[in-house]
Amino acid sequence: MTELSQTAPLNLLATCPKGIEGLLADELTALGAEPGKTTVAGVYFSADQATAYRVCLWSRLANRVILLLAREAMIETAEQVRDVVARISWSQHLAPGKTLAVDFHGRSDHIRHTRFGAQTVKDGVVDALQLAGQERPNVDTKTPDLRLYAHLHRANLSLGIDLSGESLHRRGYRRDVGHAPLKENLAAALLVRAGWPERAKAGEPLIDPLCGAGTLLIEAALMAADQAPNLNRERFGFHGWAGHQDAVWSELKREAEARASIGRKRCKTELLGFDQSPAALTAAKSNAMRAGIPALITLHGQSLAQLTRPEALTAEQGLLITNPPYGERLGELPELVRLYAQLGEKAKALFPGWTLAMFTGNPDLGHRLGLRAHKQYALKNGALDAKLLLMEIGSARPAPQQSGEPSEAGMAHQENSTAKPAVSENAQMFANRLAKNLKRLKKWLKQSGETCYRIYDADMPEYALAVDRYGDRVHVQEYAAPSSINPAQAQKRLFDALEVLPEALGVDPSKIYVKRRERQTGTAQYQKREASGERFEVQEGSARLWVNLRDYLDTGLFLDHRPVRRMLGEMASGKRFLNLFCYTATATVQAALGGASDSVSVDMSNTYLEWARDNFALNKLDPRLHRVVRDDCFRWLETANAQFDLIFMDPPTFSNSKKMRDTLDVQRDHPRLVELAMARLAPGGTLVFSNNQRRFKLDEALSERYAVEEITTRTFDPDFQRRTNLHHVFLLRHTS
Repeated sequence: MTELSQTAPLNLLATCPKGIEGLLADELTALGAEPGKTTVAGVYFSADQATAYRVCLWSRLANRVILLLAREAMIETAEQVRDVVARISWSQHLAPGKTLAVDFHGRSDHIRHTRFGAQTVKDGVVDALQLAGQERPNVDTKTPDLRLYAHLHRANLSLGIDLSGESLHRRGYRRDVGHAPLKENLAAALLVRAGWPERAKAGEPLIDPLCGAGTLLIEAALMAADQAPNLNRERFGFHGWAGHQDAVWSELKREAEARASIGRKRCKTELLGFDQSPAALTAAKSNAMRAGIPALITLHGQSLAQLTRPEALTAEQGLLITNPPYGERLGELPELVRLYAQLGEKAKALFPGWTLAMFTGNPDLGHRLGLRAHKQYALKNGALDAKLLLMEIGSARPAPQQSGEPSEAGMAHQENSTAKPAVSENAQMFANRLAKNLKRLKKWLKQSGETCYRIYDADMPEYALAVDRYGDRVHVQEYAAPSSINPAQAQKRLFDALEVLPEALGVDPSKIYVKRRERQTGTAQYQKREASGERFEVQEGSARLWVNLRDYLDTGLFLDHRPVRRMLGEMASGKRFLNLFCYTATATVQAALGGASDSVSVDMSNTYLEWARDNFALNKLDPRLHRVVRDDCFRWLETANAQFDLIFMDPPTFSNSKKMRDTLDVQRDHPRLVELAMARLAPGGTLVFSNNQRRFKLDEALSERYAVEEITTRTFDPDFQRRTNLHHVFLLRHTS
């Protein structure tokens, strides 16, 4: 363990991304090494020094190449680690005056922090060098001359020298990597799995229709041109190693440079990349230039919808390979469902007979392609589980004839789009239901002029969604599926719906917002989901209102309460108006525009009271006459002295907000709330009491004390008449 033979093969470890260990073992064999045991994210192998250098230079798949100096079992304590380290003859590896750094991975019951582990290894090296009469080395964590590798797992310690230095996946050609980049060695692994090295030798072309910064294209070009992936790297880890043989390295590099020069000249393979982002294409051009293969790649500024097959591309076989976005957030799905479906349609229409290789972290989206994968490979993209799907592309089938009457907006949208992707029978049924509902609402919408309305509310049990229109945008809420429903099936139904919604409603996928609606407690419905601040103006009658479809579960405008707000506007002329639990005060806006002399709107949320103020400003309401108050409505009613002619109270079903003195349960607490509100109601005035508790029952004692009229059935416009239990509304007046 203490002496390094100049003739015996070296013991080495090559690390790699999880899932490609087998590919790495094959690559090591092709480079002249002898692979041994495969471990998670690594392959042990033996090779002479020249072959170890060759692996560093030529490996397209490895992260690091470690020269193993020790592998010991039953190592737990810092003292044991230090003892193993100290037995190595470090003067053979670290020359006087050179710096070092230690990368420590793993832990034990005694070594719980990597920094402590690294310090322990460093101390062992120092002990050994000082014992050999060599001066104490300095530590340089950023650019050391020699980087040591130590890994402790289940009491097994591996210790060695990192011959690669910086990770081998960093080829040096990428500067601006963009969002969630695909690492270079993972891109190379995808190409190998897709059979690109053999295809390139056969002269087949390659296209990436969503190329981004061009990593797949560049790695494919390096393979086709026989260029070593790390040829342009100036320094490897072995350059600071005392055992380095520069003559051996120089010969290997000269050979690689000659091969690359010949390979670039001989390469006739067509490599094409398409992307709609000018910034991505600029990055791809710069990356290709730094990689030394700019002449081998052709880039086009086209979106997937605009994708066409170049006339000069006549090959009957080729590779279509891409790494599309995955949709890690629910709100990203509308555009991505359309994107994946469009990718499948474009592949079938433009490249029949080719192979499509798609790498995705969302295999459910992959199913939208309409192509069956004949091979699948499970891989990791960072921490994310992902799959490479290999599909043989057949010819495009004509889309089934749409039935149902499309909207005028939908027809206009169709004129500006490419051929419509084929959809499943169930998705077509959903689209037909949307068309039927729109036809039913058409006359009412024309008469009322409403621009914010519900189109669909779980009409079909398989599609448990609520679909609302807000001007030129669509808000989709997915009701959480019961435990009896297979989650994969529920996901498929959602994707079906999102695939047909743009066409059926004549709306751009980027203007569809998706949320999952589950049973909420407390103020959960008001909690912020995102922080985009993306709000826009809508019209309701004469009122102009701000809505936000992205950041909160609710949008700032409860559509089912539209008739109640309209009624309040009609009742409010000349009256003092009070709005309790006011939310964004849309009811106050309608009352004020209806002629209310003044108003007070009470809520506990600063966010929504600020929203209310913005709604007031949008409608030019005088803040001196229309005030907002931040308070617990119970507390405010108990201490208020003013009287009002018209009161609107719409409490949540349940709340346990920390800002409240007690929890609120509307069924339990509504008698007290109503009594407090009636104490503030002027003679001849009206309390409009509303709530969303589906099984709500008004306390009978209230009917005995006040004149009570339930008007629930009159408070649903045509777009909400399928579900007349969404809210309950009562009018209460003093009896004398």
